Amino acid sequence: MSARVLVVDDILPNVKLLEAKLLSEYFDVMTATSGPDALEMVHREKPDIVLLDVMMPGMDGHEVCKLIKSNPETSHIPVVMVTALDKQEDRVRGLESGADDFLSKPVQDLALFARVRSLARLKVTIDEYRNRESTEITMGSRQGVRDLEIDPENTQIFLVNDDEKEAKHLAQQLSSLGKMTCVNGEGNVADQVREKDYDLVIISLVMPGRDGLRICSQLRSYEETRNVPILVIVGENDSDLLVKALDMGVNDYLMDPPDDMELVARVKTQLKRKQFADELRENLHKSMKLATTDAVTGLYNRHYMSSHLDTLSKAAAISGKEISFAMLDIDHFKKVNDTHGHAAGDEVLQEFSQRIARNIRGVDLAARYGGEEFCLAMPDTRAEDAWFIAERLRKAIQDEPFVVSSCEEPINITVSIGLMSMVGDHVSSKLLLEQADEALYKAKDSGRNQVVVAN
Repeated sequence: MSARVLVVDDILPNVKLLEAKLLSEYFDVMTATSGPDALEMVHREKPDIVLLDVMMPGMDGHEVCKLIKSNPETSHIPVVMVTALDKQEDRVRGLESGADDFLSKPVQDLALFARVRSLARLKVTIDEYRNRESTEITMGSRQGVRDLEIDPENTQIFLVNDDEKEAKHLAQQLSSLGKMTCVNGEGNVADQVREKDYDLVIISLVMPGRDGLRICSQLRSYEETRNVPILVIVGENDSDLLVKALDMGVNDYLMDPPDDMELVARVKTQLKRKQFADELRENLHKSMKLATTDAVTGLYNRHYMSSHLDTLSKAAAISGKEISFAMLDIDHFKKVNDTHGHAAGDEVLQEFSQRIARNIRGVDLAARYGGEEFCLAMPDTRAEDAWFIAERLRKAIQDEPFVVSSCEEPINITVSIGLMSMVGDHVSSKLLLEQADEALYKAKDSGRNQVVVAN
């Protein structure tokens, strides 16, 4: 995942080094060499992440961080403190100033990329949450954007560690953030996680005789646990194992034995992301039910999608991020109504909507555009990723016939999809919709049951 990163350090070689590392991984990098310059850039450019040096003359990193976090317009931007100081009191001060994470000098590449990507995912989720709330405020159904807070009574953390002493210590450190469930890794751990709605899973990869990586893989393969954040604990020399873990979708890591302050900071980041993502999914079902949802399918209606697409397009034009939009049309839907009746048609529409909801991400927004037409907005999504999501939807519709109560046999349903992606300051909701619609008609004219990308 790409992100716009602001690197702040008063020593130019340090700035250039971090800039080169991030550019090599295709991040968009901005730089500042003083606290006041950093604050000005944060307000003007709204970066996704700030990498902030602590030791700077005049205004130090702690003061800059406090000012970023105290401003409602920038408080949601993740800040990573980059410092040579590794004493516990230094980290406590960083947390008190609002820092989301730490990196110690000299900065290791793997740590840098893992932290930036983890916080970039969090920022994407928070931005979409704020965009949705802004849309609702514009439409008069909400008074203001609110910040979510971790509720320890309703937060569930699952810990896998066969070292009883270390597990007990970790559970004690995290007890103020949520209720702990600790297991030693025996049996089918993934099935245990599936039984409950956990907010975070922490897995030790240094357990002798236990394959922690296999547990991570299983959690990412099950629908119930696919979106649960995973934090792994790895040995200092297990870089190959860590790379595999991050490649399969693990969200973050800690070195064994974990530092208490670092543990708390990383857990908070993952819990926040899960909380925002859960809110986004819940809003799909309950937000603005009367005014903005379709009575048959429960999805958002055309009115809401039009307003939200305007919000997303304006945000994308400012940030320079890519946005993708899809139009979907159920193939030969009139035949379903004519053959089986409108009640059967409504059941097909409802099941169609449920399959859409099961196969999109929390940040995506689906709506019924009218009749048998649906649409899908995908913020911060590259064209190739959008095609993958659209193709997954197409197969989810095609591969399993629709069971309808009034029909003896299931009904085979397919869908045609038109897709449009845009990036840069020329992003337009009107053009996204028009081009996706054109691509949809091409899909229908060239045989249906396919995804066509706009030229």
